[in-house]
Amino acid sequence: MPQISQILATYASQFFWLLIVFALIYFLIGKGILPKVDAAVDARDAKIASDLAAAEKVRGEAEGLEGAWQAELTQTRNAAQAEAQKAKAKAQKDAEVRLAKADAEIAAKTSEAEAAIAKARASALSGLEAVAADAAQDIVAKVSGIKVTPAQATQAVKAALING
Repeated sequence: MPQISQILATYASQFFWLLIVFALIYFLIGKGILPKVDAAVDARDAKIASDLAAAEKVRGEAEGLEGAWQAELTQTRNAAQAEAQKAKAKAQKDAEVRLAKADAEIAAKTSEAEAAIAKARASALSGLEAVAADAAQDIVAKVSGIKVTPAQATQAVKAALING
């Protein structure tokens, strides 16, 4: 078979150039480009790792600040509640003082009014005795025709008022 004997002669030069192209590709990609890609990947991995470490550090600081903020907020809230309680107690005390003052004023006005009523009552009763004595004197004079002195009429009215 003559085709087989020509294979080495025909394809020998093609195998040679194939080996040269593969060698060039190996050296260009393997020794030139691949180290740069590996360096870029390593740099990217290092950057990601450092960014994650920085983020973790900042997160820890933020949690610490949040804890401090929560403590300060709680302290401020407690202080505000204490101030509100003080203000409430002061307002209640002021209200009690004003209420006691108003009660005292009302009691004074009530006692003055009671005194005025007692005075008016006494005046009315004394006037009533005089009117009742005059009326009794007139009634006795008209009913029985007897003349009664004003002193007798006053004495009879007083006795009737005492006995009820």
